Amino acid sequence: MGFFDFMTEDIAIDLGTANTLIIHDGKVVIDAPSIVARDRSTGKIIAVGKEASLMQGKTHENIKTIRPLKDGVIADFQASEEMIKEFIRSIPNIKNKFFSPSLRMVICIPSGITEVEKRAVRDSAEHMNAKEIYLIHEPMAAAIGIGIDIMKPTGNMIIDIGGGTTEIAVIALGGIVCDKSIKVAGDVFTADISYFMRTQHNLSIGEKTAENVKIQVGAATEDLDAPPEDMLVQGRDLLSGKPKQVQVSYREIAKALDKSILRIEDAIMETLSQTPPELSADIYNTGIYLAGGGSMLRGLDKRISRKTDLPVYVAEDPLRAVVRGTGLALKDLEKYKNILMK
Repeated sequence: MGFFDFMTEDIAIDLGTANTLIIHDGKVVIDAPSIVARDRSTGKIIAVGKEASLMQGKTHENIKTIRPLKDGVIADFQASEEMIKEFIRSIPNIKNKFFSPSLRMVICIPSGITEVEKRAVRDSAEHMNAKEIYLIHEPMAAAIGIGIDIMKPTGNMIIDIGGGTTEIAVIALGGIVCDKSIKVAGDVFTADISYFMRTQHNLSIGEKTAENVKIQVGAATEDLDAPPEDMLVQGRDLLSGKPKQVQVSYREIAKALDKSILRIEDAIMETLSQTPPELSADIYNTGIYLAGGGSMLRGLDKRISRKTDLPVYVAEDPLRAVVRGTGLALKDLEKYKNILMK
């Protein structure tokens, strides 16, 4: 341990399209929407996270809300940097320090990321006074977070359904044997619901309302054991222009999401077909693990299980599985050094 180690803070970041989570001292200290609000006239960031998400869809021409990450990667470099800086500044232990400490970071990235996109993540971290930066693939982090021993010579299949991407990976011996990353996830589900409301009910709704519909009555299949109650949705009538309210059931939402879920199922089947036979035998015994916010969609585990004829398990607290794994990797850098990219 060097003399300057006491001036270094360790943080683990799950930089997600929908939410950013940060672990410091083994605890989740930040769990906020990945969104910033910028003043157009001055170019200044006026709000980040929860505060900015309240402004979404309700701004006037001087304020613009930006989601700096798209499909799991940085789309707006400046906004994402400002957002992470603000989040790090608001970590209680760091906020009270007299000087800003140097940071040791582990950041998780999608498995289908390009070198250029990797570089953007790294550059962002460097601008934040990070001295040591490690990157870890999301399915890997999810597996560690779920509690799987990834170093064993046993095959495990992880599906991480986030906001921008669905990552499917078969993991064994601390490495990804085969994987597939598709850009169908929570954001696409939200867009499907908006489109369905427009075409079926002539109702124009905002992104935030569509997101609420997904959370309250979203379903992947029409035969649920404990179906949610119908929901009243308010928006603007496309024909008359007046505000109006319609009632929506989970069955309708299941129909609206059907095509997107089919694409996820196809990607799962494709990954299974590329898996070496010895690992397929393992997966037959261990089943499939789901993580990420998208895995909380009602009946999704049942539907994937029906398609693959395998048992499907949803991680406990799936929203935080990835950041938990990132935090564990940060705690034991020596053990996980082979899977972390410096």
